[in-house]
Amino acid sequence: MPIYEYQCKSCGHSLEVMQKISDVPLTDCPACGQPELAKQVSAAGFRLKGGGWYETDFKGSKDKKKNLAGDATPKAEGKPADSAASSSKPAA
Repeated sequence: MPIYEYQCKSCGHSLEVMQKISDVPLTDCPACGQPELAKQVSAAGFRLKGGGWYETDFKGSKDKKKNLAGDATPKAEGKPADSAASSSKPAA
């Protein structure tokens, strides 16, 4: 979910708000109550929620992946090899 920055044109109060992209932008300043709140242009901040996000997903290192949802070990990503199918000798 993106984190947006707002600043009041009336009193200069700044704040950060976590909102959905589809949410209507805020207009009323929480400090002075005036409808002078303007969204600032800044680098987008966001928070990854839910399972399946690992802290090393966007890093280049080969560190062990740690699930940010609290699962200390990632699930296996493949099926175990079938011993009969992996035999290199043809059937007689």
